Amino acid sequence: MPTPGHHAITKVVVIGGGYAGTLAANRLRARAGVDITLVNPRPEFVERVRLHQLAAGTGGATTGYGTLLGADVRLVVDSATRIDTAARAVRLASGRALDYDYLVYAAGSTGAVPSSVPGAAGSAFGVAELESARRLRARLAELPLDAPLTVVGGGLTGIETAAELAERGRAVTLVCGRALAPAFGEPARRALARWLSRHGVTVLEGAVVSEVRAEAVVLAGGAVRASALTVWTGGFAVPGLAAASGLRTDALGRLLTDETLTSVDDDRVVAAGDAAAPSGRPLRMSCYAAGPLGAQAADTVLSRIAGAAPAVIDVGFTGSCVSLGRRAALRQFARKDDTATNVYFGGRVAAAYKELTCTFAMARIRREARRPGSVIWIKGGPRSGRPAATVT
Repeated sequence: MPTPGHHAITKVVVIGGGYAGTLAANRLRARAGVDITLVNPRPEFVERVRLHQLAAGTGGATTGYGTLLGADVRLVVDSATRIDTAARAVRLASGRALDYDYLVYAAGSTGAVPSSVPGAAGSAFGVAELESARRLRARLAELPLDAPLTVVGGGLTGIETAAELAERGRAVTLVCGRALAPAFGEPARRALARWLSRHGVTVLEGAVVSEVRAEAVVLAGGAVRASALTVWTGGFAVPGLAAASGLRTDALGRLLTDETLTSVDDDRVVAAGDAAAPSGRPLRMSCYAAGPLGAQAADTVLSRIAGAAPAVIDVGFTGSCVSLGRRAALRQFARKDDTATNVYFGGRVAAAYKELTCTFAMARIRREARRPGSVIWIKGGPRSGRPAATVT
């Protein structure tokens, strides 16, 4: 029994040291008596929103955890291989095991190169992870400036990568699949197309890559286009840890939770960020959503420790911002449910705004390290729709 006036020690393990997991680990310090361990495979924080800069050679994308974590958060540099919910332990690749009373599952997401596209896995480069971005940067350094490059994927990552390379003087083709920036409003999409055209990017909408070769890409229909280097940005995947641990997931592998981010299988497991699927209706994979979800996952754990009912998630979107090299960007506004409006702004003002948001994401984590529980975010109200069943 704990001594009167003292809290019992509650062990919380956070899996994943990205935007969601790092903020959650810091916020958990708002309650005395919580022993916090953060497990991450790398000894440094990766700013995923800057990986296209790292790949193109226009900036860095890593920060030391010493500047981000509260002093009493223990960092374990290792990879989680299995969550043993029966024993309440996380098995690590090193052979160690970490006991927990509560677990925050913030395993994040990775790039996804489809195995169904011949040659893609072996010949295309990724930009969604630190190691793949570094490999891409090294390969670009070996190529002449006029070597034809192909970026596959018309989403924000593909646009940012193509724009960054084009501004460096590279010859880039952007193969969009269905459309360029399909989540944006039509006025913003036209503005993006104009910027890319002015900077020499060939945009192929309605085109699909059916094969990747060492020196070319093949489009559906048989057209072959020279490509000394192909970057694949079309889609994301999540680690298979949850499914491998016997926890229910959605089709992509995100942990299924209720609207409090609690696993539908185990109320000692709470999810946050890209690897969470609340009610089977996940929020957009983004740095924007990761921070609030990390905070709310921590709040759910703290509520359960206190014996209180946790609150449902409440995140309101405002839109998204896509960088266009170092001197321009485009800010698309959205309703709180993340549906795009026809309002946007661009140019240097948008570039300054984009840089501010990237800097703010890190400042928010540092603020939570200094003052646990202080971070706030835009609310959108409880989500409508039938929630997934929770544990009883």
